[in-house]
Amino acid sequence: MKARVFVTLKSGVLDPQGKAIQHALEGLGFGGVNDVRAGKLIELDLAEGTSEADIDAMCRKLLANTVIENYRIEAVG
Repeated sequence: MKARVFVTLKSGVLDPQGKAIQHALEGLGFGGVNDVRAGKLIELDLAEGTSEADIDAMCRKLLANTVIENYRIEAVG
């Protein structure tokens, strides 16, 4: 069983990595980019029967800083 966890900064939280990407894109001539928010993708290869609640607990305890980040879990396959 595989799952993907997408972690992104909450809106209103400063994203310096996103701003650096936006600035670099503008420097390369891509002027139509209004904003960039960078995040993380974590792929988990899990034992069969791992519950959604267990994956959620993994996110809350380790994979995401829930004070400043949101996360979304997606089952794969």
